Amino acid sequence: MILKSQVEWALHCCAVLAGLPEGRYLSTKALAEFHGLPKEYLSKALQSLSQAKLVESTLGPSGGYRLARPASEVSFLDVVEAVEGKERSFVCSNIRANNPCRPEGFCDTGPCAIARIMWEADAAWRAKLRGVSLAALIQTLEQEVPPALWRSSGEWVKRRAG
Repeated sequence: MILKSQVEWALHCCAVLAGLPEGRYLSTKALAEFHGLPKEYLSKALQSLSQAKLVESTLGPSGGYRLARPASEVSFLDVVEAVEGKERSFVCSNIRANNPCRPEGFCDTGPCAIARIMWEADAAWRAKLRGVSLAALIQTLEQEVPPALWRSSGEWVKRRAG
């Protein structure tokens, strides 16, 4: 399975927004600059997050985006589904019905083993993503990112936050 690049962008942007001081917003321009992304394409990912009510936005010179809920209440799955949708990653078209050896009128009583296994894998993947919040991500980043880089990145963001 290959996810849209907008999923990566949205997750990174949400991580940055999770660190904003209360009541502050960060513009699409600043988020695009911070991540080296084209502003026009990033705005589509941010619109998806906004439509899913994961971020809120405001207009004006100090406008932009911020998380709509605490980082502890936003999961990776929330962000992925905002961009990709909630549909299963595997669609069964029941090609087994095309088997020329099947008796005429044979009726399957349920989904095939392949579909069941793929759906179970999809459910496990979604459960894993559901179990990781943006707050947990921030804790991991605080440990993994060198302190000087963590500090300078936070300062860069705060200077641009409206």
